[in-house]
Amino acid sequence: MDRPLRVAVIGAGPAGIYAADHLIKANPDVTVDILDKLPTPYGLIRYGVAPDHPRIKEIINALFRVLDNPRIRFIGNVAYGVDVKPEELSRFYDATIISTGAEKDRALDIPGIDLQGSFGGADFASWYNGHPDVSREWPLEATEVAVIGAGNVAIDVARILAKTADELLVTEIPDNVYQALKQSPVTDVHLFSRRGPAQVKFTPQELRELDHSPNVEVIVHPEGIEFDEGSLEAMRQTRHVKMCVDILQNWAVRDPRDRPRRLHLYFLQAPVEVLGEDGKVVGLRTETQELTGDGWVRGTGEFTDWNVQAVYRAVGYLSSALPDLPFDTKTGTIPHAAGRVLDLDGEHIPGMYVAGWIKRGPVGLIGHTKGCSGETVTSLLADLDKLTQAPQHDPAEVISYLEQRGIPYTTWAGWQKLDAHEVALGEAQGRKRVKVVPRDEMTGISND
Repeated sequence: MDRPLRVAVIGAGPAGIYAADHLIKANPDVTVDILDKLPTPYGLIRYGVAPDHPRIKEIINALFRVLDNPRIRFIGNVAYGVDVKPEELSRFYDATIISTGAEKDRALDIPGIDLQGSFGGADFASWYNGHPDVSREWPLEATEVAVIGAGNVAIDVARILAKTADELLVTEIPDNVYQALKQSPVTDVHLFSRRGPAQVKFTPQELRELDHSPNVEVIVHPEGIEFDEGSLEAMRQTRHVKMCVDILQNWAVRDPRDRPRRLHLYFLQAPVEVLGEDGKVVGLRTETQELTGDGWVRGTGEFTDWNVQAVYRAVGYLSSALPDLPFDTKTGTIPHAAGRVLDLDGEHIPGMYVAGWIKRGPVGLIGHTKGCSGETVTSLLADLDKLTQAPQHDPAEVISYLEQRGIPYTTWAGWQKLDAHEVALGEAQGRKRVKVVPRDEMTGISND
C-alpha cells in the first residue's frame, strides 16, 4: 500500500478498542476510526456490567488511554447498516473490523417463557444500566423472583434484584432505576443452576460480592452441593473453581442471619416450565438433576414447583445479524478464518474482518478479548497487499459524509464533555456519577 492504512472498527467495546490498539502498535502509519451506534464508547462495560462493580469498571481507565491516542478517532451515534453501509465503508476505509459484540438474551426454550413477568437478564441489565434504547420503566411487582443461570450475569441480576435501592444509590444508576427499585416489594430471590457447584461460571469475586449487602441473607441450599469425579477434577485443575466451591460450602453450613431479604442458591435444578395463570407468571417448575460422573447432569424425573411471580433468564448473550454480512444463527457469530470474514462459499470477503464476541461467541474474559483482537489484526496486516485502497481516504471525508446526511454523530471530545457532565451530576448528589439516559440529551451535551 502506497499510503497510510485507513481502518474502520465497528463497535467501541473492549474488542474494538483492543483491535485499534493492536493496529496502531503494529503499524506506525495506520489511522483508525471506531464507529459505534451508541453516543458513548465502552459497550457492555458501560451498559452490561452492574453499577455496583466499580472494580470491574476500572478497565475503562485502560480503554480510555487507547482511545485518547490521536491516531484513533471515536465516532459515536452512527449505526452500521443504517447510517453507514458496507459500500460507504469501502469508499472511506481500506479494511473494516466488525466488533459489535452481543447484547441480546439467548433464548430458553421451555413452556411459559413468554408469559408476562418473564424477562431476559440482558434486557434487565440494559435497563438498570441506563441504556438509551430501552424503556425507562420496568415492572418490579414480585415478592419472590426466580433467576435462571450460573454465570456472572445471573449473579448480577440476582444481586440487583435483592439489594435495597438505597444501597445502590452510591453507584451510577440513573434516577428512574433508583425510584423503581425503591418501590420493589421483593423479599426472596431464588437463583437456579442446572449443574453442580463445581460447574458454575461465576468468578470468586462476583460470588463473594453477593454476601456484602447488610440487607441480604445469602442462603445456599445444601441439597445440590454434590460432586462427581468430573467435579473433583475441575476443582483440582482450576483454582477459581475450587475457590467458588469453598465459598458455597461454607455458606451452606453457616447459621442463618436475620436480614430483611434473602437470596437463595440452588444447584442441580433445571428449569422445565414457567407456570402461568391469566397470562402471568405464577411459578417455576424445575427438575432435580444428578451428576453423571463427568461433570454433566441428567434429569431424575423429580419435579418441584416454586412460588415465584417473576422469572429472569440469564443463560447467555447472543449477537445480532448485520446487514450484508453472513451470520451463523446457531452460534450467533459471523463465520471467519482467523478473523477474516467468510462468505457462504467459505471465501474471504475482501477487506472484512471480525473480532470479539460476534467472532467467537459470548464467552471469555477481557484477556480472551485482547488475544482475539490480536489474532484478527495479525490477519489483516498479513493481507495488506490484497486490500483494495479506498478512493476517499482523507479522514475529513467521513465527517463530511455524516454531516451531509444530517447524522448527529459524537466524538471523543464530545464523550469527554458528557463524561464530565455525568461526574458533575454525581458530585452534586454525593455520588461518583449519574448517567444521562436519553440519547438526544447525550448527543446534545456531547455536541454543545
